[in-house]
Amino acid sequence: MCGLAGILLHPIERPEADWQEIRRLFTATLIANEQRGRDAAGVAVIQRSGDYHLLKQPRPASELVQMRPYQEILAAVDADTTCLLGHARLPTKGSPQNNANNHPLLVGHTLGIHNGVICNDDELFAICNLPRQAEVDSEILFRLLDTVPPLSNDGEYLMQLRERLTPVEGIFAALSVDLRRPTGLVVLKQDCPLCVHYEPQLQALFFSSRYIFLRQAFGRSVVTEALENQHAFYFDAEHLAARGNQPLCSLELAPSPAARCRR
Repeated sequence: MCGLAGILLHPIERPEADWQEIRRLFTATLIANEQRGRDAAGVAVIQRSGDYHLLKQPRPASELVQMRPYQEILAAVDADTTCLLGHARLPTKGSPQNNANNHPLLVGHTLGIHNGVICNDDELFAICNLPRQAEVDSEILFRLLDTVPPLSNDGEYLMQLRERLTPVEGIFAALSVDLRRPTGLVVLKQDCPLCVHYEPQLQALFFSSRYIFLRQAFGRSVVTEALENQHAFYFDAEHLAARGNQPLCSLELAPSPAARCRR
């Protein structure tokens, strides 16, 4: 399975030492998740304006972070940055040599990363008459999410997302940002590992598929910070100082049948 790394940032000015620590922790989280996938890696940095920087390559995370474009993208993290997404890929469908299959995926207005297996992606693309840019099964998740405009950050938005995801068969953890509302982060957890930790000094919310990294980086409390399974969560960067690791809203997902998965 793949590894997910993410940071949601309260968009404020910080001392340079804090920016360096945020960049260091993001890089370390991405490398730690390489144990879950070495075939490709990628990162995205999202700004409050909806602008973004994206880099992905068919190479392991430990090599990606040595590249000059990676250093340039991390250098762009500033007071207007709302989210960093990182992915270490173990392919289940779609060759990593076709970079369109690698993550983060940009689908319409939605930038996202996914770990897991979607069994009925081909069927859903046909039934829903959605465009497709690659072969990877993950794309259907973000295509479906992208059909819902992020008009609000309340439970109604998540209810619409849940309705779109109901026909999806498989297991997944995913982080995604709709660039039409770039302070918001949608988090999905359906039978795949994903942990979270809020660091108040940095006003930053950290996500990782490997809880052991977060525990080593921030202390023993992280063992209690696994996200609840079969749930969708909505976080907003503007509310981190007040909410910490508590989402603005969350709701339960319908159990997803995974019996047809054979990958």
